[in-house]
Amino acid sequence: MIGSPMSPSTSRKHPKTLAAGLAAAVLVSCAGVSLAAPAANAEPGNYRFDFGNGPVEDGYIGVNAADAYSPETRYGFNTPENMVNVGASGTGVSSDAVRFLQFGTKSSNTFNVDLKEGLYKVSVTLGDTARASIAAEGVFQAMNLTGNGARDSFEIPVTDGQLNLLVTEGKVGTAFTLSALEIEKVDRDPEMDPTIWVGGDSTVASYYPLESSVQGGWGQMLPQYVDPEAFDVRNIATGGQIARGFRNDGQLEAILQYIKPGDLFLLEMGINDTAAKNATTEAEFKEIMRDMVRQVAATGATPVLVTPQGRATDFVEGEHSSVNRWYRNSTVALAGEENVPLVDLNVLASAYFTEIGPEATLALFMTGDTLHPNRAGAAELARLVAEDLARQGL
Repeated sequence: MIGSPMSPSTSRKHPKTLAAGLAAAVLVSCAGVSLAAPAANAEPGNYRFDFGNGPVEDGYIGVNAADAYSPETRYGFNTPENMVNVGASGTGVSSDAVRFLQFGTKSSNTFNVDLKEGLYKVSVTLGDTARASIAAEGVFQAMNLTGNGARDSFEIPVTDGQLNLLVTEGKVGTAFTLSALEIEKVDRDPEMDPTIWVGGDSTVASYYPLESSVQGGWGQMLPQYVDPEAFDVRNIATGGQIARGFRNDGQLEAILQYIKPGDLFLLEMGINDTAAKNATTEAEFKEIMRDMVRQVAATGATPVLVTPQGRATDFVEGEHSSVNRWYRNSTVALAGEENVPLVDLNVLASAYFTEIGPEATLALFMTGDTLHPNRAGAAELARLVAEDLARQGL
């Protein structure tokens, strides 16, 4: 059952185990909700902004790149001199956008909105950009949105009276643009709902449009198998990522800012760490993973290590096995040493691939690619992860 957006008066989620919350396979839509533009002089909790210098869509507030923040409007750009209006190839709110000339999670070149303390659902629609991430409050919120008009949403607590948001690098050298922003107040209490945080690489990451992408990552598809009344799912995985990069370049920082007791952190790494260009020895990989596990455990949340699945072609005489790939053995050993749960997706996926056979396994991967799952393959991997979490009572 798909959970509808919650109003301030709607009851919040109650912590549950995934075992109790394993749900029917329903993909949570990232479609936005219709919100009326706030009346003048009101103190709104809901907004819809249409960025750029083109026509403003009905029900939206038009925002030009030159519109500076003011206490009177309660919104605007912190440094409008670092913004420009640009066109975009979509329709409606996606027909134009603003481009951020300065960016980075710590940049002061933000779009600011005054908001009372509370928990908010924020939905973003990008303009024409190859790959970009959303940052707010100085940390990443949504990673590597791809394709023109890409859309995603997230919940965020506001405790200092203002939301500060920008579009920033997913891939250096590309344009970082914003076409539309929707803000809906979910609750007066700024505490986030119980959340499953997901870290990993391209086999885990989200692809856009979220509802219909050809390629998929199991972190993207995991909400299909999680009861939305029990947990939110926040996928912070990105393509090409290694353990050191996830820890040092802002993704772990974003999780640590919000993670809390009752949350889970699923961490899958190893595929790219084994590549010679990344210069990570197995011993170094293991200690970086240990550091992340300990940092998360110190918050009271539960870290869960996940091993990567093998390649589609890892068959020998009809049996699929890839137990010696991707530094898996170190991940398994680390789970035992740190006494944290392990989802051995490598072995679980191999058992499933053996059951369905080589031809059906290859059909779960991108055409001409034996590593990256397509949408159907990612859904099967997500199912295996969710079922094993439930089996362990998490």
